[in-house]
Amino acid sequence: MTGFVNIDKREGVSSTYAVNRLKRLSGTPCGHMGTLDPLASGVLPVAVGNASRLFEYFLEKEKTYLARFRFGVTSKSLDRESELLFGGRVPSAEEIGEVLPRFVGEIEQVPPAFSAISIGGKRSYEYARQGREVPLNAKRVHIYEFCLLEQTEKDEFLFRIVCGGGTYIRSLARDVARALGTEGLMASLRRTKSGIFTEETAVPLDALTPENLREYLIPTEDVLPFPALEMDDERLYHGLSLPCKGEDGQYKLYRGGQFYGLARVENGLVKAEKKLC
Repeated sequence: MTGFVNIDKREGVSSTYAVNRLKRLSGTPCGHMGTLDPLASGVLPVAVGNASRLFEYFLEKEKTYLARFRFGVTSKSLDRESELLFGGRVPSAEEIGEVLPRFVGEIEQVPPAFSAISIGGKRSYEYARQGREVPLNAKRVHIYEFCLLEQTEKDEFLFRIVCGGGTYIRSLARDVARALGTEGLMASLRRTKSGIFTEETAVPLDALTPENLREYLIPTEDVLPFPALEMDDERLYHGLSLPCKGEDGQYKLYRGGQFYGLARVENGLVKAEKKLC
């Protein structure tokens, strides 16, 4: 069994739990294509079998989120999972709208202390839980769209964010608040899209059984937006590069009419890269 299952992860469940549950249901190694914090819900693509070898490909894919930010309050984790610390004013919708353009495009952001970034062989959140402050380097991320949708509570606002891989929405809550001279945190988060995977086609984890799992399994070849290349010369599948008339670039490789994996064409030569069948 190989392919993808588009899970609609519910709040309170870790991505690791979701992957392990799918692993038990399928009896096959699995891996998620971009984690979601336990607080967050929504689209969690999980690769089954050899499809997990595509992790690097999904790492940089666009993602869309619906996020609620609270102002006048913060916490060490920048969400409601740790003690709330009140302070600062609640800005108006007009004020928030004026600063959002600063956060669109390629920006630098410092990850939250409560994150899985590795520092000296330990995760940043391990130091944070011990009360130790470890400096984290700013990283460049890309925000394609950052829109204020509505005010949902007297101190809470709903945003739509389209961003590249590696973006921390909790950091955006902190930084937008600071730009407004106050404090802020992420109150809730839902991922509605990750690459080609959307919430409309996502299935709740609890709805999956060993009997119906194949109904929700998306073939790997259907996920990849590359042109097809048919090559039956066995030398290609033993590590050799062979002449090819295709244009330079990435291809879905087919062998005997069956999907095999990925190939790359460069300077008139094709080479098999990943076996995904």
